Amino acid sequence: MSDIFATTTSFADLGLRTDVLKGIKDQGFEHPTIIQSELIPLAIEGRDIIGQSKTGTGKTASFGLPALHIIQNDSPFACLCLVPTRELAIQVARECRELGKHTGLKVLPVYGGQSINTQAEKLKQKPHIIIGTPGRVMDMNQRRLLPYDKIKLAILDEVDRMLDIGFRDDIRKILGGIRQKHQTIFVSATISPEIEQLARKYMHDPVDLSTTEASSLTVSQVEQSCVGVQEWDKRRLLQHLLKVEKPDLALVFCRMKVTVDKVAKALQNKNIDAVTLHANMHQGARNRVMEKLRQRDVHVVVASDLAARGIDVDDITHVVNYDVPEDPEVYVHRIGRTARKGRDGKAIMFVTPDQSDLLENIEKLTNVEIVERRYEDFKPGPEPSDIVDRRRRAEEAREAAKEQHSRVIDALPDAAQTQDASKFPGGVVPTGMPKKRMGGRIRTRRS
Repeated sequence: MSDIFATTTSFADLGLRTDVLKGIKDQGFEHPTIIQSELIPLAIEGRDIIGQSKTGTGKTASFGLPALHIIQNDSPFACLCLVPTRELAIQVARECRELGKHTGLKVLPVYGGQSINTQAEKLKQKPHIIIGTPGRVMDMNQRRLLPYDKIKLAILDEVDRMLDIGFRDDIRKILGGIRQKHQTIFVSATISPEIEQLARKYMHDPVDLSTTEASSLTVSQVEQSCVGVQEWDKRRLLQHLLKVEKPDLALVFCRMKVTVDKVAKALQNKNIDAVTLHANMHQGARNRVMEKLRQRDVHVVVASDLAARGIDVDDITHVVNYDVPEDPEVYVHRIGRTARKGRDGKAIMFVTPDQSDLLENIEKLTNVEIVERRYEDFKPGPEPSDIVDRRRRAEEAREAAKEQHSRVIDALPDAAQTQDASKFPGGVVPTGMPKKRMGGRIRTRRS
């Protein structure tokens, strides 16, 4: 627990005001996490901060608590927090409301997928803290419903993911639109050179907390492992894993939305309680899935990366990487959905024979050796006929190419055949000048 919590420190030691401390006590928190103990006092001082912490170690409270402490009831639109997804906007707003329920501050999530008119009416009530996705924030600003000139505290949560999914220009426009003196806080699980570049441009003498982290980007409470499997056996292996592991709540990550639907359907056909969560779902359906998660009314959620960004549920016991992510930082965020706030969790990754490089990249980034796990009672299925046919056709094409190459070599003069054909494209060894040449008709710098 020592790599997550500052066990010798209390929240009262951080300088938070009484009404904020009361909300913390109501939530049952006793000790701050390490990132909270470091970031909150600096934020209260008014410093600009770059904060890095492992996923699941309380980053939301690390910026939410000082925001609740700093913002006064007579300061509408004083805090703007940008997040990458709708689900995360809802989740962060919910947590800030719970922690700040004794402060009297109004917290509003602003995101795409919900009626603009509904959010416009709520903005007219002049909330103090706005949690929003970049696109909808800019939209509301252009409608003159969300003024930038009143912002005193600007927060960017999960900056790395916002940059990854294409919010670079939006972030620059929003931060560039806040022209008055204000405080800025970046928080992220990973800190890239691009984030540091943003900080240099939009922050004043920021405190860098990214160097205070331990060498690993993942918490020690996550038991990480991988299972070697052929692509066509992954669904059967997932079903077997769920039967053997008996997770209380499992989150299964797939790379593509179509895979999410197919995997969930296969589980449902085996009478496994599974639901989907991806970006093509209507916001109402996504909200219902999230509510089921919070109420523990579901055991397996099959999700895409983007849609799962707002899943902040404490009781996820297993994360299954059905598809290995090409970006190793995505792996860090995925497995951060389990082992939150000091709990234990398991992260299991399916690795096909051609994905050893991706696995190695993940191990290099996280500085963790991901051990191989075997399910001895799992019997791999037969190779599908379409894959057998595809491999046979590829082999036949290679043999035909070899025969063609041999015929070309046999047709060459004996002198050409004695030369090293491997040094020439296609094995065709030139024996003289080409029949047609450009004849100097191409203009060059010398002509």
